[in-house]
Amino acid sequence: MCGLTGFWDQTLKLRFSGEKLNRLAETMADQIDHRGPDSYGVWTDEKNGIALGHRRLSIVDLSPAGHQPMVSPSSRMILAYNGEIYNTAELRDELTQLGEQFCGYSDTEVILRGFEIWGVENTCKKLIGMFAFALWDTKDHCLYLVRDRLGIKPLYWGFLNGVLFFGSQIKSFIPHPAWKPELDIDALASYFRFNYVPAPISIFKNIHKLSPGTIVKIDRKGEVQERRFWDFQEIAERGITHRQKINDHVNGQANDQVSNQVSNQVTNQVHDNEAIEELEALLKDAVKRRMVADVPLGAFLSGGVDSSTVVALMQAQSSRPIKTFSIGFHEPGFNEAEHAKRVAQHLGTEHFERYLEPQEVFDIIPKIPSWFDEPFADVSQIPTYLVSKIAREQVIVSLSGDGGDELFAGYTRYFQGERAWAWMKIMPLWLKSMFSSSIRSLKPNTWDKLAKTIPTQIRPSHFSEKLYKLGDVLSMKHPADFYKRLVSQWQDPEALVLQSKEPLLFPWQGLKTDHLNHIVEYMQVMDTLSYLPDDILAKVDRASMAVGLEARVPLLDHRVVEWAWRLPMAKKIRNNQGKWLLRQVLNKYVPKELIERPKMGFGVPIDRWLRRELRGWAEALLFDTSLKADGLLNVGIIHERWAEHLTGKRNWQYPLWGVLMFLSWKKTWGF
Repeated sequence: MCGLTGFWDQTLKLRFSGEKLNRLAETMADQIDHRGPDSYGVWTDEKNGIALGHRRLSIVDLSPAGHQPMVSPSSRMILAYNGEIYNTAELRDELTQLGEQFCGYSDTEVILRGFEIWGVENTCKKLIGMFAFALWDTKDHCLYLVRDRLGIKPLYWGFLNGVLFFGSQIKSFIPHPAWKPELDIDALASYFRFNYVPAPISIFKNIHKLSPGTIVKIDRKGEVQERRFWDFQEIAERGITHRQKINDHVNGQANDQVSNQVSNQVTNQVHDNEAIEELEALLKDAVKRRMVADVPLGAFLSGGVDSSTVVALMQAQSSRPIKTFSIGFHEPGFNEAEHAKRVAQHLGTEHFERYLEPQEVFDIIPKIPSWFDEPFADVSQIPTYLVSKIAREQVIVSLSGDGGDELFAGYTRYFQGERAWAWMKIMPLWLKSMFSSSIRSLKPNTWDKLAKTIPTQIRPSHFSEKLYKLGDVLSMKHPADFYKRLVSQWQDPEALVLQSKEPLLFPWQGLKTDHLNHIVEYMQVMDTLSYLPDDILAKVDRASMAVGLEARVPLLDHRVVEWAWRLPMAKKIRNNQGKWLLRQVLNKYVPKELIERPKMGFGVPIDRWLRRELRGWAEALLFDTSLKADGLLNVGIIHERWAEHLTGKRNWQYPLWGVLMFLSWKKTWGF
């Protein structure tokens, strides 16, 4: 796990000498030294004006044989790479049979040889893992930029002032004299909708996020070719078509209704057992591959389905107790540490937990913009950083359960959305209006008080907030509008960002929907295309790398993803509960009673903190005279929502957090 950076001055306007080119590349790499504290390296070509910089976090093959940037034996290919490949041994054997010899056993050397033997695209298709890299071809004088299938690892790129910049994080570009970025106010509008900037745009004009599963090739003339070596939408469509063919075949064989009902019950049970065994085998292999490391390794454990499954499969394949890490909060409704502890005790892990005092949390909030190169406002960024920091005291690699919700339909909003969508299709307009008005007739804090009459084990978290959102979505007619409302923090970001025009929403542009038979399925696709890489995985990458920790996500092994999308929805949702199949695998290792509880999420009580402990910090940003003077945001709307939040009239925690994170980022980056 590492960080890469580089630039290509194709016009040679700056004409750095070889020594200055090296120093500049080193300085750029130093900006991301937290991603790779173990060693650094640069490779430059003065004649062509290109430089590659690298910072290394040594995980496999700690020797100099894994040093980067790495030059191929023929000297044709130079690679700066960030990630881990989990089928390295098989690929090395395959290449050895073709006559290749190796100096060490790093994955970098293996994939570099693969590029020369099989080509870039064919090699990428063979890789199991997470990766982002820059590859310079000295023969064809072209640069390849590549990002893994699901977008686990980041890669930014773009032309600015005649120079092509590329790297793991934007901050690495700062030392370059041509780096004079301009804030993109249209991208800022998208940020306020989602609380993250959706790919392929970034917060800066002309700088892009490389889309997952994509190869970009830039030649010496600056011409750009972009193609996918793996397309998630195609995978989803193929899986749905596969299911439909099976259903048609089964239906075509049905003759006698009564006998077929009995037969189908038996068949479904057999299929269930087969699916459980197949998923368990896939996940065990995905987890085992990610347990290979030459450094201490552990896992995050929240006590939920996803992380508990990963930990259970790790412990089942380990001869000694694995290390697990949890954090706890003293605030009721936000503490999962007790659940995690019970799961750890049952599995026999070496468990580490720490209860955090509010001040410990508050002290890190001003530091958040230094981890994220763009404005980013998922509040779980705080606990993710803190658990990474605690884990780094014991290990250098930690496995995480991210991806289970998107793959196996686990988010609470999937079920809320399914019910709301069903009502919307049958309810007359007057009834929708009455229902929406009834929700808004009571203040959020009143709804939260009424919610306390619901038994704890079935009471939804953030009850009033979700109820108000339900009232809003009742007027939506198309799945895209419906989904957009569910995930939007600011419904009209153009009214917030003055003179902005929100870009075409990504990934809605060009998304086919006629093949999606279920509203939950639609939301899963949308989440996997944008929310997963641009929010969840970005958060995990930046928070873990901020402390020099490698986070691995076995549930997002692309083989698991492809297999999961061939499953019928009944294998994911049963009895109004998601992750059915994943739960069946986990039930083999952990008793149900330790897991079955309402989904809590990895959050913090931002709503209360903004009214109390964080109020002074927040108001210093919200009422700074420069906020109105720069004419960027509609200050009136912000102050109105702040007043409503303070009085409890509305809970605007997430929209306000988005504003505060932007203002903090803006101050840190000097805009």
